[in-house]
Amino acid sequence: MKRAAALALVALASVGCGGQAPAASNRPAPPDTTAASPTPTETRPPDFTAEVSRVSRAQLPHSWREGCPVHYRDLRLITMSYWGFDDKPHTGELVVNKSVADDVVTVFRKLYDWRWPIRRMELVDVYKGDDYDSIDADNTSAFNCRRATGSRNWSNHAYGKAIDINPRENPYVRADGGTAHENAKKFTKRPMKGKGVINPGDRVVRAFEQVGWEWGGYWSGIKDYQHFSKGGG
Repeated sequence: MKRAAALALVALASVGCGGQAPAASNRPAPPDTTAASPTPTETRPPDFTAEVSRVSRAQLPHSWREGCPVHYRDLRLITMSYWGFDDKPHTGELVVNKSVADDVVTVFRKLYDWRWPIRRMELVDVYKGDDYDSIDADNTSAFNCRRATGSRNWSNHAYGKAIDINPRENPYVRADGGTAHENAKKFTKRPMKGKGVINPGDRVVRAFEQVGWEWGGYWSGIKDYQHFSKGGG
C-alpha cells in the first residue's frame, strides 16, 4: 500500500510541474548518408617524371663494345614519361651521353606537356643493336655504337649525342627521294600533317634548337627527319 501511494504522489507531482510528452524537435533531420556520392571529376594524367641513372655494361649487351668512341661509364640511362600514340602516358628509356642528359630531359618534358605523341621508346638493345629493326618498329632511340649511314665515320649515336624520334613518321630520305623502309614511304615529303610527324620550324624542332641541337631535316641532299643531334652530324 505504501509503495502504491508513493507512485501516485510522483505522478501528481509531474502533472503539477507541467509534465507532458516531449514536443517534436524543430531541428532538421540529419543528412541521408545512403544517398549516391557525387560523380568523380576526370582524373588528370600524371606529371612528367625523369630519372637519370648510371648504366652498366650488362644493360648494353649489343649497343656497346670495346673500341666505341665513348665508354659506357660516360653514358646515362634516362627513364622518363612520354605521351603515346594511344593518347595515354607511358614510361620509356633512352641512353645518352651524360653531358646531354639535362638537354634531353628538358626537351622531352615539353613534348610530354604538349601531349606530342611518341610510338615507343626502348633501348636499341631490345632489337639486339640492329638499327634497321629499331627503325622499322618505329622506336625512338638514342645511343648505339655504329657508323653513320653510308659512312665509315662514327655516327653521333655512337657518342650518345643523337636521338631518332618516330622514325617511321620521320624517315631517312635519300637524295633521290626514296627510303629503305616500306612502312615509311608515305612520310617522305615535307611539310605534311600526321600524328608524330616533325616539320620544318615546328615546336619540336624549336625545342631542340633551344638546347643547341640540330635537326636532320635541314640537311641538304639527304633528309633525316627523325634525327636530332648535339652539334650536328
